[in-house]
Amino acid sequence: MISYKTYILSNGLTLMVMEDASTPLVSVSTLYNVGARDEDPSRTGFAHLFEHLMFGGTRQVPDFDAVVSKVGGDSNAATNNDFTNYYLTVPARFLETALWLESDRMRQLDFSERSLAVQQSVVTEEYHYRYLNQPYGDKWLLLRPLCYKVHPYRWCTIGSDIRHVQEATLDDVEHFFYRYYRPNNAIVAVVGPVVADEVAKLVEKWFGDIPAGDDVERHYPQEPEQTSPRHLDVEREVPSNALYLGYLMSDRLHRDFCATDLISDMLSSGTSSRLYNDLVKDRELFTEIDAYITGDNDAGLFVVDGKLKDGVSFDAAKKAVEQHLQRFADETVADDELEKVINRYESTFVYSQYKALDCAMALCYYQRLGHPEWINDEPERYRQVTADDIARVARSLFAPQRQSSIYYGR
Repeated sequence: MISYKTYILSNGLTLMVMEDASTPLVSVSTLYNVGARDEDPSRTGFAHLFEHLMFGGTRQVPDFDAVVSKVGGDSNAATNNDFTNYYLTVPARFLETALWLESDRMRQLDFSERSLAVQQSVVTEEYHYRYLNQPYGDKWLLLRPLCYKVHPYRWCTIGSDIRHVQEATLDDVEHFFYRYYRPNNAIVAVVGPVVADEVAKLVEKWFGDIPAGDDVERHYPQEPEQTSPRHLDVEREVPSNALYLGYLMSDRLHRDFCATDLISDMLSSGTSSRLYNDLVKDRELFTEIDAYITGDNDAGLFVVDGKLKDGVSFDAAKKAVEQHLQRFADETVADDELEKVINRYESTFVYSQYKALDCAMALCYYQRLGHPEWINDEPERYRQVTADDIARVARSLFAPQRQSSIYYGR
């Protein structure tokens, strides 16, 4: 059981503290409630650009990572479609240093033409390396706009067009910063050998006078129900042909989310999974195949991702997957199989909170969802899923008209 205290500063910053005496390190996670879905369609990639700009320095701290390294710590960040998370771990005696660093870059970045140009170049290089010059690297650049037509999930965190980042002005990035990187749009979690009320005083000291921003109104367009299948053929020089199938699923807070997650585990978790045994081991149509969910805040994607064996046609591979999914939807899952996959989920969930940093990030994540209690209760939500729920969700999820497919390869 994870115990924590929650504090709300007068400027709207949410602080969560977990006292953990088992480690000599303290972890600080700062989550900003801004992701790719919050971007203007004509200015995409900004949340990811800021992941880089936030390490680009302030007037007081020109080199963020250098200070973290000097006190024996490490730091990093991650951006997705829904939020951006910055995190660092340092020896416990340097907690105040960590809080000072995070508050300093929340207060004001050192915006300059030079720093912006440097990070624009870095992001452009990342775009070419990760998305264009890697086999299958652009699959999400293709799959997302195929599955989404109006929702901002239709572009990746790198953006829908790299020129949006390349052409960003100082006015553009300053406006984005003061709109989203404000204390009332942030959650800070601290986990380590600390006393919660003392941490609260330190956070008040360093963050308390940072002005709140305007309340962010979020009105995301609802993705309409898909009424017919969509398809895209893509020619690429890759080691083997790949098949991608995407199905729009429920949002993160929906009661069917847990069932959908368990379906993905039943179908493809490990070499004893259904898809592997049927399509890789027995029928030898694929060399590898996986099923997973994106887990987005709004309606996410259930994806089947497989590499075809040489000589197998796209049509034959796709038909085999469709038949497998339909059989799964038509049958009743045995109680022991459901119990097995829930047990596996629970063990993974518990292990994922083993480290102080994992706990800090989880506290931020569940607080942002509006359900901080799920950091303890999530496994019980999964245990409430029944075999009837699995069948009901699968029948709706794998309806032919809801499918978006890509034939990717030679």
